Amino acid sequence: MERQKILFMAEAVTLAHVGRPLALAQALDSARYAVDVACASGYDMFFKGSNIDPLRLHSISSERFLAALAAGKPVYDAATLQQYVADDLRVLGEVQPQVVVGDFRLSLSVSARLAGIPYISLINAYWSPYVRQHYQVPALPFARVLPIALADRLFRLVQPLAFALHSRPLNRVRRTHGLPSLGTDLRRVYTDADHVLYADIPQMFHSSDLPSSHAYMGAVTWSPPTPLPAWWNELDAGPPVVYVTLGSSGAGQVLPLVMQALASLPVTVIAATAGGASPQSVPANARVAPYLPGAAAARRAQLVVCNGGSPTCQQALVAGVPVLGIAGNLDQYLNMAGVLACGAGRLLRSDRLSEAAVREAALALLSQVEPRAAALRLAGHFAGYDAGRQLASLLDRLRVP
Repeated sequence: MERQKILFMAEAVTLAHVGRPLALAQALDSARYAVDVACASGYDMFFKGSNIDPLRLHSISSERFLAALAAGKPVYDAATLQQYVADDLRVLGEVQPQVVVGDFRLSLSVSARLAGIPYISLINAYWSPYVRQHYQVPALPFARVLPIALADRLFRLVQPLAFALHSRPLNRVRRTHGLPSLGTDLRRVYTDADHVLYADIPQMFHSSDLPSSHAYMGAVTWSPPTPLPAWWNELDAGPPVVYVTLGSSGAGQVLPLVMQALASLPVTVIAATAGGASPQSVPANARVAPYLPGAAAARRAQLVVCNGGSPTCQQALVAGVPVLGIAGNLDQYLNMAGVLACGAGRLLRSDRLSEAAVREAALALLSQVEPRAAALRLAGHFAGYDAGRQLASLLDRLRVP
């Protein structure tokens, strides 16, 4: 049987959007699938050992992306998305895949249709129009000066207008190419594809009236190919381990505060800076590395402290470990809503953070039975899914005879 040609296109604005396609590309059987991965430059180190040479694809910088999120502004304008469409078509023309799989590559809503190639979108279930959400104000500028209760009410009032504003650029580009508008619900923009796979489980994010083109695939866990630090084996005989990482989209200034908050506790802190600068002062009970194998670190830990985003939370929950999420952007708040609903963690605001709050939350999660039990229940649910197999099953259904 001829190998099915699959192209993964990653919007490399955070490491997660590169890691998920790379993990899935490696999960596919090379005897049945010819796989390419396209992403922006600067991520080659993460392809080490994968037998995949990344193809070049333009993305805006992580700094621009994170700045837009922090300000509550649309991430993309129409001109940028139009440039994306042209770049997509270039790569699609060079590779000529039978299926394209995109991770937050919104321009594929246009380019895949223009190229006539079946398009699978990878997305988290909390962005689905079929998953009900209770929106909480993220760390936007006005939330830093208003009481949170008032900021929450204001945010829920303006949220439909904000979603409409964020939806406008892609709708403009779609009209330019003769495609209909997707409307003003940003969730429709994020999930416009021929098929949508949720990198989540329904036990955390329940859906209603889900169409046949949408499906859950479970966790897509990925860790950077990095050597273990020299101190890794010292963890075996030490006190309980707390794994701390704020990720590539976390607030870097939060890491020193978190480490200081945990300095007086009878724990060993293992922290990953996600390539950022190491804190100038490292407490005696802490070990720091630029990157750590997240899944292995979560398995060693009794608590995971992160920015509340799905990649690290899933690594923790797959290992049956509770999560302390220090959230900033809306994506992180939406993900943590699922964690909290299941009783498997706690949430702190990155814009209202204190050492005392971190210490109190960490102590509670380390000492209480319920969060650990909830995380173990979720681990059992995650074990019922195989993301690579889910994707392969869909690809087989799309295979041209």
